[in-house]
Amino acid sequence: MDTKPEHFADGLHFPECPRWHDGALWVSDMWAHTVLRFEPDGSRHAVHTFGADEEPGGLGWLPDGRLVVVGMEGRRLYRLDAGTATVYADLSGLAPWSLNDMVVTGDGNAYVSQIGFDIHGGSTPLAATALLRVTPGGERLVAAEEMVVPNGIALSGDGGTMVVAETFAARLSRFRVEADGSLTERQVFAEIAPVAGRRRAGPDGICLDEAGGAWVAEWIGRRVLRVEAGGAVTDEISFDVHPLAVALGGPDRRQLFICLCAQIGKRDRKPEPLGAIAVLPVDIPGAGEP
Repeated sequence: MDTKPEHFADGLHFPECPRWHDGALWVSDMWAHTVLRFEPDGSRHAVHTFGADEEPGGLGWLPDGRLVVVGMEGRRLYRLDAGTATVYADLSGLAPWSLNDMVVTGDGNAYVSQIGFDIHGGSTPLAATALLRVTPGGERLVAAEEMVVPNGIALSGDGGTMVVAETFAARLSRFRVEADGSLTERQVFAEIAPVAGRRRAGPDGICLDEAGGAWVAEWIGRRVLRVEAGGAVTDEISFDVHPLAVALGGPDRRQLFICLCAQIGKRDRKPEPLGAIAVLPVDIPGAGEP
């Protein structure tokens, strides 16, 4: 791809989980504890700021239009009503460590990823963990087991396919979404090879396009990839900082928004905002969620 990403926004601490919704870009600035809405011209509005003990992650909208936010540290989902956050679902019984991303289907099923180990304490994952689901009726379920640090989640335009980035397995896994919300027919969508000099790759946030390709923020290799089913890489964009997540938006969903940050480690992070959002025009429009 010859086109270079352009600046869209800066002054962010750790921008993640971008979503194009209702004509605007929504982003969780995790380390600032704030959910932001960006207008197409880059102007921003703080939708909600959580307390210092909570960090917003994945974002999704219920069928009635209300926003649901992943509370990573509290291991809860919050529903925002007129600027007030109320607990929508407590997942602490199924998630021993921090929650992460989320996608909400058209019928109101919320699929939530979790880190699965004490990432802030410096430990390494000892075992696989589970992808979780909250049904429209509030039931809390395990949607898929044996996931290796499930992270970004994307849903196809017809709602029938879900792709999940397994960061520490360096792969994208694909599921069929059944009418009852269960996930079946698990397959490897793509293995992500590392860049030269790295032992592994780290797929983070993802999104899908109308041709069935997946855009992947690969934070370890400091690049964004478009991969097809089977693993063929059609586009690769390199960065000097870490890409964290991507979303296709804009009026025709042909703008790729890329969340970036110069630092990753939470324990040693600098207080100044070192995060930004870039934007890149693409040929194939986005599909589904995010």
